[in-house]
Amino acid sequence: MRQISQQSGLSVGNLYHHFGSKEAIFQQLIDDYWKRLRDPDGPLQQLFERAGFPDDLEEMADEIKRSVEQNAAYILLIFIDVIEFRGQHIRTFYEGMADAFAAAYSESFARMKEEGGLGDIDPLVAVMFATRWLFYFYTVEKCFGVAMHFGMSEHQAVTEFIKILRLGVLPRPVGETGRVEVAATAGQHRQNRQH
Repeated sequence: MRQISQQSGLSVGNLYHHFGSKEAIFQQLIDDYWKRLRDPDGPLQQLFERAGFPDDLEEMADEIKRSVEQNAAYILLIFIDVIEFRGQHIRTFYEGMADAFAAAYSESFARMKEEGGLGDIDPLVAVMFATRWLFYFYTVEKCFGVAMHFGMSEHQAVTEFIKILRLGVLPRPVGETGRVEVAATAGQHRQNRQH
């Protein structure tokens, strides 16, 4: 608290009066970050509300990159929470993540599934995976300052990630129906290649 007092220009007594403890200050900062992320007028939340995944992956990458750049100091607090407080301040956010994505995307995904626009995967897992991967990727790039940690430029890495999400890793042979069929397992994939 003395260090915070020196950096902020507020007296230690004033800090204790308003916050009570270092942990209370920390909780307030984490809460401020969640509010920024969940701001309904913010571009990232608006992107989620449009529920255009996977067509909007490029836009999602751009918005997450901007979000990480604008909130780098807040993001670094998450690592402090994990180390100092065993993640107790961020746990609630992550525990509610699946429900938040389901609320935003379920209707759109049900429609896409009905129209045959989705493969044999759970699209909610896919959109959460994409979001988490992009946040992780840009955190390493922007907060930790490690450029090219995938051995390629930022643009190349994100482009490859988007291709994997849209097309998968295994080849997609055309079946009897004329539709692309994805092998369910690597074993099936090997059998297809041998024939």
